[in-house]
Amino acid sequence: MEHIRTTKVEQVKLLDRFSTSSKSQTGTLYLTATHLLFIDANQKETWILHHHIAAVEKLALTTSGCPLVIQCKNFRIVHFIVPRERDCHDIYNSLLQLSKPARYDELYAFSYNPKQSEVERVQGWQLVDLVEEFDRMGVPNSNWQLSDANRDYKICETYPRELYVPRSVSKPIIVGSSKFRSKGRFPVLSYYRKDNEAAICRCSQPLSGFSARCLEDEHMLQAISKANPTNRYMYVVDTRPKLNAMANRAAGKGYENEDNYSNIRFQFVGIENIHVMRSSLQKLLEVCGSRGLSVNDFLSGLESSGWLRHIKAVLEAAIFLAKAIAFEGASVLVHCSDGWDRTSQVCSLGSLLLDPFYRTIKGFMIHEHVHSCQFGNFIGNCQKEREELKLKEKTYSLWPFLLDEQKKYRNPIYSEHFSQSFAVLEPDTVSFNFKFWRNMYHQFDHTMHPRQSVLNHVMNMREQNKLLEKDIKELEAKLGHHATKEETDAAFTKEPLRSVHPVSPVHKTLECFKKEQPLLRANDCIRTIEGANAADNRYSEYMEELSKTEPGMVSLEYGVARMTC
Repeated sequence: MEHIRTTKVEQVKLLDRFSTSSKSQTGTLYLTATHLLFIDANQKETWILHHHIAAVEKLALTTSGCPLVIQCKNFRIVHFIVPRERDCHDIYNSLLQLSKPARYDELYAFSYNPKQSEVERVQGWQLVDLVEEFDRMGVPNSNWQLSDANRDYKICETYPRELYVPRSVSKPIIVGSSKFRSKGRFPVLSYYRKDNEAAICRCSQPLSGFSARCLEDEHMLQAISKANPTNRYMYVVDTRPKLNAMANRAAGKGYENEDNYSNIRFQFVGIENIHVMRSSLQKLLEVCGSRGLSVNDFLSGLESSGWLRHIKAVLEAAIFLAKAIAFEGASVLVHCSDGWDRTSQVCSLGSLLLDPFYRTIKGFMIHEHVHSCQFGNFIGNCQKEREELKLKEKTYSLWPFLLDEQKKYRNPIYSEHFSQSFAVLEPDTVSFNFKFWRNMYHQFDHTMHPRQSVLNHVMNMREQNKLLEKDIKELEAKLGHHATKEETDAAFTKEPLRSVHPVSPVHKTLECFKKEQPLLRANDCIRTIEGANAADNRYSEYMEELSKTEPGMVSLEYGVARMTC
């Protein structure tokens, strides 16, 4: 609270940045220890978490007040007009401090309390278990083992305690390979495909320079290749542009020399580094936030940002990986410079394309709540750091929240049959298939969206379809019960009916409809068919006779067809 100079400012205007008439809402702005809150005249609340704020800008004073523009990490941009410059200056300085915590324990997750008991807190952290997940994939097995070499984080601080490596690999091999890899990130198992024994492994770039080599690292890659008995060669995918990888050689790093590694096929995929990505995203946000752009100017700005090209590059790399695993049965080792952003993106997306499990709620449990700052799951850069912060004791897990609210995240047009038929996804990466995701980048700009939510409309239709399918099943059950009852009744009255009505059923049917049809109204016909009019038994008399020697289908065919005409 020491950073908050002004807690409440009245007569603040919230501008609609896409309105051509400078439309605004007037209300009160509150500054709390965790949130910025705006309440308009209609009591509508707008909450902004301090840790969501990426940038705050105080513009030049105008006749209507002092403008304050806030850009958030979740693509929200808010534009306030504060009546007094002094109040605007105080809020500006407070937000600069509150949006950039100096310590981990200043994060909102350490003060957030969802009113769970201690038992519920512990259970929440146990919902996602990596050992259990590898067991689902069929690991450990005859070719892969759980290694305790990194039990005390002595080999690689940023790796977990539990790591899966080829069974033929010993601890000296692991240690030697880690010393030859940037940040000590030696090759470890990321995903295992049980049906063909192909694997996705990840690591960082080798410290090869122009000529250096490491026998332990070479042995490690050979062991990964041999752990797949169905295919002896493996791919090494470097996610960087080749020029960048060659530049790293001058710094004593680089990429694998195919002459030193047996049975590998090397592949560059050309994903730019994090600095280029950030610059591209900033250009995209500038285009999204511009008012009065023509369609041509918007499309030109979108193209020059390069954002969709970067998305395309990541997806194409994941597709290459998925095809190598699923169709060639080859294992793949993925790395970039230090094995961070690009490596994680490609391995995760490749697994998503390969395995339908990761396209379920349980398998995909991650959403925009990564930025909610309410939960401790994504605080820290590695398992060691999370243990030191005691996140499981001091914060709550995201997973129970997602499972309780999973109805919100269900795909309304999901088809289990389709998912099973197309277990491995192969997206078409033709350029025109990549679209600007309005619901992501303009999710808070309600004037940019249709008045009726498409998702809500589809969900409502889905619920209606479920009710209709339920009604159909109930009606089918009633019809089946009714048909069984008629067959039973016909069996008991078989002999008397034969003696009373010796005429051929088909001939009788034709004549009876010629005679009786003019006497029946349409609504009487329907009630008789459904069995709702017990007093009128003319039709049931014919039905009993028809069921004597002909199949029920023939009787219904004549009866229903004629009586509903």
